[in-house]
This record gives sequence, C-alpha cells and structure tokens, in this order.
Amino acid sequence: MKSKILLVDDEKDISDLIEEALRQDNFVDIQKAYTGKDAVQICREYQPDVIVLDVMLPDIDGIEVCKQIREFSICSILFLSSRNDDIDKILGLSSGGDDYITKPFSPREIVYRIKAQLRRQQYQSDKSKSLNDLLAVGSLTLDKESCRIYKRGQEIELTGREFLLLSYLMENADKIISKERLYEQVWGEYSCICDNTIMVHIRHIREKIENTPSAPKQLITIKGLGYKLKKRTD
Repeated sequence: MKSKILLVDDEKDISDLIEEALRQDNFVDIQKAYTGKDAVQICREYQPDVIVLDVMLPDIDGIEVCKQIREFSICSILFLSSRNDDIDKILGLSSGGDDYITKPFSPREIVYRIKAQLRRQQYQSDKSKSLNDLLAVGSLTLDKESCRIYKRGQEIELTGREFLLLSYLMENADKIISKERLYEQVWGEYSCICDNTIMVHIRHIREKIENTPSAPKQLITIKGLGYKLKKRTD
C-alpha cells in the first residue's frame, strides 16, 4: 500500500515485529525512529500518514513528541504503552493522539488499527472533496461534478442553456447580474441575443424552482439592472 507509516520505539525488536506484520499486509513505505528527537525530525521530512509512537522513549517521552508533531502535522498518531491506567490514556489522547494501545499487543491488532485510521482519513478526504463539489443556495443545490441541480433533494430537469444560466446565477448568488453579463457568460461575448430570449429562459427556470413562478421569491428581476438569485427568500 502507498500509505506512509512511521514506527517510533526504542526497542528495535518491537519495531521490527510491527514492520514485518505491515509488510505482510502490503505496506511497503515504512520508516523507523528510535528516539523522540529523531521521530520529530523524520516526521517533518517524511510526512507520514500514520505514526505508531511508544510513550516511553530514551530522550523525550512520546507525549511530548506528539505535542511537537501536532505543531506541523495532522497525521494519525497511535500510542503504544505498557501502562494501562485511564489517566495515561486520557493524557495521550488529549495531547493529540488518535488511539492508545497497551502492551503486550498483537502485531495484527496494530495493522488493523492503522487501517482503521487510514479509512477514517480517506472518508474525511472524500467528504471534503464532495462538499467542495456542491454549492447550496437556499433550497437549490448544484453538483458541479455531475452538472445537476436539485431543489430540496429532487433533481430539476433543465435544458443545457437553463443549466448554464442557473448555475452561473448560483455561483454569483445575491449579486445583481446584468443581462449583458449573462449574454457574455452563457451565450458568448459576441452573440446577439434579444431581451426576449433571456426573459423566456428566466421564466422557464422560475417555473422549475419557484413555488409561485408569477410571484418569484428567489430569482428576482432588478428593474433596469438585471437579475438576482437570492440565498434567502424570507
């Protein structure tokens, strides 16, 4: 797998054991550190996705290492510790850790917990990407990736020109857009479009998005200036 893993433990045998289990599960990009100072430096340069961090290190303890790493990285940090007290777990998690595993442990458990952190990262990444592809304006939602517009979750059937008009208005919500600007953005700068053409398209859009098209609340006409798609209609 392409995910980058940093193992931090002053006991080489433990690091080697975890590394072997990871490689058996096709993790190949693995770095190791044996002191807290080295862990922080390697993390800066290596930028791992997940760190397995022993609490007891010869120079800086793992809690302090975690705090220093959190100043520049949001990677997942899994603590390893021989201490099983609740206060130690709380201290580790409150310092910025994402999980806490007590010794003795199964190497397979470490692998599964690393995978769980990677799944969470992927979910958050996908969710963020999905949100960036959506634009909500009042009851309307524009899905930029699929080029669809929804009203309260129901897809609106639009012609190609209507979609271009409405999506442009949504991207410029609460702004007054002149007819000339709409011509330029939707039909092209040099197109000769009469006022009646754009009025017909606007009327058709209102029939699809307004509760009362003859008395529009969201897509309104600003007399002498153009049109505005309002974010709020109350």
